[in-house]
Amino acid sequence: MTPTAVLDIIDQARRQEARSGTFLEQMKRRSQQLPESVVVQDDDPGLCLFQFAIEYIEVAPRLIDCVETCAHDARIYWLFEPFVQAAIRYFTQPSVMLTRYDGLDGLLIKAYLCHRLMEEMYENNYSIRSSQLVDVEATQANLVAHHLIGEPFANELDESITITVIQIAGSPDYYDLNLAPFVEQARDDAWQQMRQHWEQLLSRNQIRFALGPGLDDDAEE
Repeated sequence: MTPTAVLDIIDQARRQEARSGTFLEQMKRRSQQLPESVVVQDDDPGLCLFQFAIEYIEVAPRLIDCVETCAHDARIYWLFEPFVQAAIRYFTQPSVMLTRYDGLDGLLIKAYLCHRLMEEMYENNYSIRSSQLVDVEATQANLVAHHLIGEPFANELDESITITVIQIAGSPDYYDLNLAPFVEQARDDAWQQMRQHWEQLLSRNQIRFALGPGLDDDAEE
């Protein structure tokens, strides 16, 4: 299976949602349950969260394709292939624990697994982590998705990611492995477009993070 197959699965779920409206109603309910740290600055927060979730889902195959392309161009695809294939299988061969989730609801969960796996891939190698390829906005988007999925299930998903990463790159050798060739390839135009998408994903959907009482993203020092 390829990232294109993932796009086909997403397209089918969107057509299903157009008929049912189930996921939109779910996001409207979730908008009433967000923590104080997540602020939706719009009169229709449910719709904003719905649009955010759609974009979050759709960027997953693009991220898979971007990592795959950069790894091939750097001639070290064999190191990244286990991550790429695991991310694709979340969509094409989901585990038993995900069988009762379908449509966009299920795809949000699968996209979350994909994005979190890639995030952990970056964190578990020093040369990638220190490159700052992943911006804080990507981490924040994952946090929003975590809340939309809901606890304790989202925590269970995080635990499954930890297990997967240990299985793929559990050796300390992976942390010290020099993946600078991948980092150099990831500085091309395609990756920059990916970063720009992450940077704008929250703001485009009127979502921001409040830092605490009396402090927020817009506060002046």
